[in-house]
Amino acid sequence: MVKLLSAGVLIFLFSAPVSAVEYEDHDGMLMDHGDGHLMDMAGGMVMGQNSSTLPGGCDSIAETKEITVHAGHKYAEKFPGRMFAFDTQEFNFKPCTKLTVHFINDDNVRHQWMMHGLPKYLYPKGMFHLEISGPAKISGTLILPPGDKTYLVHCDIAQHMEKGMKAQLKVGKGDGDLPSIPGVTAYVIADDYKGSLSTVMADVSAAAEAAPTVVANKPAPVIQPPKEDSVISGVTVIGLVIGLLFAPFLAKKFKGMSVSEAIATIFDWVRAGIELVVKLLSRLVKLVISNKNKILPGR
Repeated sequence: MVKLLSAGVLIFLFSAPVSAVEYEDHDGMLMDHGDGHLMDMAGGMVMGQNSSTLPGGCDSIAETKEITVHAGHKYAEKFPGRMFAFDTQEFNFKPCTKLTVHFINDDNVRHQWMMHGLPKYLYPKGMFHLEISGPAKISGTLILPPGDKTYLVHCDIAQHMEKGMKAQLKVGKGDGDLPSIPGVTAYVIADDYKGSLSTVMADVSAAAEAAPTVVANKPAPVIQPPKEDSVISGVTVIGLVIGLLFAPFLAKKFKGMSVSEAIATIFDWVRAGIELVVKLLSRLVKLVISNKNKILPGR
């Protein structure tokens, strides 16, 4: 009986549905900071909130709409090479529509739903901006301008748009499609999945084989021979000869000395040589004077 009861409990636990993700609702925690800017301390933000002021050219609210937009990694699985995405990549509404966006973040990172190109006289910085650290939910309202125009919607967190979190919102008929909208328009730079490691290595080998040929084809540098009547060349040659003649003696003399001791010894030799030259010149002068006095005694 106990075994049957335990088996029943286990079957119940494993067959029970997994509980849904709990989303933190930030709508009740937002504080109004003026100019349509709402923010809380838990990572929720709404910028460009406008639920009452009509844009220029709108006589009245054309219609009231609400949409729910999810953002997360799992929505990019159907787009090869993308990492993040919205669950919807294209929206379309009538001009002068009052639109409320319920933005739900399904990831454990920060995401945004940001709309660009709005009139700056009504929307500061020309944008409507929802931001949340998920899993969480946040909502905001704006009134779309009149006219046919296509607006960019994306996540402005670093690399999130480049990795796929991008969409377009058309007011009226729009004024064309934006590039690189996942599943809607072609990428400006298409991903290339045809390459392989073998082709890369083949390219590297080909480049390596071509490199020596390029070097060999370069003209040899022209070396100018030294001038035969160069004084510096003659002095240099004489110095080399003297150095070769005295090299064995110097090697024996400086053996075991440090560099500083060898330099000091050389300076001593130079000083002694100078003193010897001075003495010889002094004796030569005295000898010349003495001989001059002997030859010319009357003077």
